[in-house]
Amino acid sequence: MLLPCEVAVKSVIPAIRSAIARELTQSYGLKQKETAELLGITQTAVSKYTRFYRGTVIEVQRIEEANVILKETVSSLANGQMNKYELVEKLCTICGIIREKGAMCELCSLSDPTIDNSKCRVCCPNGSKTRIYKPKNEMR
Repeated sequence: MLLPCEVAVKSVIPAIRSAIARELTQSYGLKQKETAELLGITQTAVSKYTRFYRGTVIEVQRIEEANVILKETVSSLANGQMNKYELVEKLCTICGIIREKGAMCELCSLSDPTIDNSKCRVCCPNGSKTRIYKPKNEMR
């Protein structure tokens, strides 16, 4: 059995980083190396994110609350107004919103078929689910 945080590390965090990397390079014109330094990752990882080779399993932007924080984070990073601790806080906040909305439930059940999403309330106590998972045939 995988814990929700383990699923998040494999799917949600890369998707968040991917969305941020794409915004920084496309909307703000930052180079991959600059983006990598801001995110504390390698230039190769940024390249994979921007070319949709990594971080494509979910669409973070489909959850409005997460998207608002994502846009604020990108703007602050691009303008040099965010340190690494603030970045960590924002990444965790976005991940928490995704979990609260039940957007990770499909990924959890794919990781562990014994999980019954109709009974699980670990991440989203109210039980409502938001679909942001992209099956492999819908990717890109």
